Amino acid sequence: MQLTETNQALQAYTAVREQTRELVSHLNTEDFMLQAAAHVSPTKWHLAHTTWFFEKFILLEHLSDYEYFNAVFFYLFNSYYETVGTPHPQAERGLISRPGVEETINYRKHVDTYMAQLLQQEDLSSDVYELVEIGLQHEQQHQELILMDMKYNFSFNPLLPTFKESAVPAAGEAPALKFHPFKGGLVEVGHDGTGFAFDNEGPRHNTYVHPYQLANRPVTNGEFMQFIEAGGYEEPSYWLSDGWQKVQEEGWSHPQYWQNHKGKWYVFTLGGLQPVNEAAPVVHVSFYEADAYARWAGKRLPTEQEWEYALAEEEIRGNFMDDGIYEPDASYGDGAFLKAYGDVWEWTRSPYTPYPRNKPLDGSLGEYNAKFMANQMVLRGGACVTPASHIRPTYRNFFYPHMRWAYSGFRLADNV
Repeated sequence: MQLTETNQALQAYTAVREQTRELVSHLNTEDFMLQAAAHVSPTKWHLAHTTWFFEKFILLEHLSDYEYFNAVFFYLFNSYYETVGTPHPQAERGLISRPGVEETINYRKHVDTYMAQLLQQEDLSSDVYELVEIGLQHEQQHQELILMDMKYNFSFNPLLPTFKESAVPAAGEAPALKFHPFKGGLVEVGHDGTGFAFDNEGPRHNTYVHPYQLANRPVTNGEFMQFIEAGGYEEPSYWLSDGWQKVQEEGWSHPQYWQNHKGKWYVFTLGGLQPVNEAAPVVHVSFYEADAYARWAGKRLPTEQEWEYALAEEEIRGNFMDDGIYEPDASYGDGAFLKAYGDVWEWTRSPYTPYPRNKPLDGSLGEYNAKFMANQMVLRGGACVTPASHIRPTYRNFFYPHMRWAYSGFRLADNV
C-alpha cells in the first residue's frame, strides 16, 4: 500500500486496526497477559504498543488538540526508542497487570478517534501520510508477532490449547527437488523507491553474484526428518561452532514445537497438536539448523542477493495470515519456483548489514531498523502469519541465528 490521499489513508488505517482487533477477539482475558520468555511479549502489550506508535509519531506531532489517554503509557509502551525516553524493560512486560485488557482496548479506541479526526483533514502533508504508512506496516509486523508469541506462550501449557480454530492446511505432495541455475554477474537488488519500503530495503544498487543454482521449493518436514534420523543433531561436523554450542546447551534434537509419540512426529500449532505434514515446508528452525541441514545435504543456503535476484519476478501469492491457516501447507501449484512467498520465512546466509549508500530515517524512527544491523541474519519471503499486503520481494526480515520461534524455514542453493 502507498497512501496519498485522505480517504485512502483513513480506510487503510481502519482496515488494519480492525484486522488486529479481529485477530485477538476470541482470546480469554488471561491469554492477553502471557509472556513465557523475555524475547516474546504479551498480546496486551502488542495492542498498546502499536497504539503508542501512532500516538507518539503522529498525533503528538501533528494534531494540536490531542489529549493523552494516560501520560504514563508513553513510558510503559515504548519498545526500544531510546531517543524518545527510557523504555520499560521488555522482560517485565508480562508483570504489568494494569492497565487491564479493557482499558488497553479503550486506549486503542481513544487513539483511533483522534487518528480519524486527523485523517479527515484535507490539508495534510505528505509527511503525515508517510508516517501513517509506516505505522500501518508496523502494526502488520505486530499482527505477525502476536501469532508468533501466542504460539510460543501456549506451547508451555500441558493442555496444548488452541489459539483459534483455523482453516485446514492443504494436503498434497511436495514436487521433486530441482535446482535452477543462474549465470550471475553484475545484478541489481534493493528497493527502487516506487511504493512503500522500509529504510533497510534500499537503495537499489549493483552487486556481483557468482554463478549459482537455487532450489525450486523449500525443504520439507519429511526431508528434515531424514536429517534427524541420520543423526544430524549428533554430528558436530555439520554445525557452526556457535550452533553446536546451542545444540549442546539447549538439547536441540528436532524443530521447535515437534513432539515424538510412539515413533510418530507431531507438532504444536495454533490449532493445537497435529501430525507433522511431511510434504509441507519445515518451520521453526534456527539459522544454525538450516545451515547444518544444508551442509549435511551437500548444499548451502542462498545469499539474500541470490534469493532476490532469482525470485523478485515471482508473483506474490501463497499461504499468508489472511488465509487463516497459520501453518505451512502442502499446496505447491505450478511454476519454476514454488512457495517463494508465504508459508515460511527463508533463512539466507547473509548477515543483516546496511546496503551501500543506505541512509536510515531521520529522527527517532531511524532506530526502527538501523541499530539492529549487527549479529543477525536476513530472511526473505514472508510466512503463513504475514499479512499478504505487507510483503515485497525486497523485504528484509532479520533474527538472531539461534532464534526458532519465528516461522522460519529455508530453501537450498549451491554453486555452479
